[in-house]
Amino acid sequence: MNAEKPLLSIIIPIYNEEPQLEEVLERVYKIDYSPKELILIDDFSHDGTRDILERFKYRPDTRVVFHEANRGKGYAIRTGLKSATGDIVIIQDADLEYDPEDIPQVVEPILSGQTEVCYGSRFIGGLERMAIPNRVANWILAQSASWLFWVKISDEATAYKAFRHEILKSIELDCEGFEFCPEVTAKVLRLGYGIKEVSVRFRARTVWEGKKIGWPDFGVAVKTLLKYRFVSVDSFTRK
Repeated sequence: MNAEKPLLSIIIPIYNEEPQLEEVLERVYKIDYSPKELILIDDFSHDGTRDILERFKYRPDTRVVFHEANRGKGYAIRTGLKSATGDIVIIQDADLEYDPEDIPQVVEPILSGQTEVCYGSRFIGGLERMAIPNRVANWILAQSASWLFWVKISDEATAYKAFRHEILKSIELDCEGFEFCPEVTAKVLRLGYGIKEVSVRFRARTVWEGKKIGWPDFGVAVKTLLKYRFVSVDSFTRK
């Protein structure tokens, strides 16, 4: 008989995702991984998202947290980490740009002991509909992280980031918005952990379809990578 896998915490930050939210959640519940728990963080949505989550909060192995003000994706992830009890944590966006069926393959290198941190790279996977400016911005972020930290990363800004939970417990995160990605990348690398990448599928959505990240966030991401490259490690590690 195979030993039971470690508990996987899937943190899903959510803000105004009513049109596709139920489909996303159902697909996450169906992924080929057990045991798992879903941590659903509503960042003060004002569409029908909260009504949907009121129904899902009664599902087994599901925790739902409602923010009382809109704080941003990074803050929602930080909220989710407080509720997560799994040995491994992965972030899942509340849209359909990423395919939840890819979650097990992002987690697998951690399960097999190859790494403590694994990213699902869109640029070694199936990439659809990403606009040229967005490709350029993502390339610059990946190259910046690679140059600053002397590693090779093809997709620093991917949403699919998986970690052994104890690593995240050792880090103080300050992010409020989309700077979660560069902040956690920088801090993990500064602590000496390697980041393995695996292929994932991606189908970009447009602003009209609900995409929220924009060019101002790109500038914040670059500044965040630079900031945490040069600050003291002691300034962001928990004692």
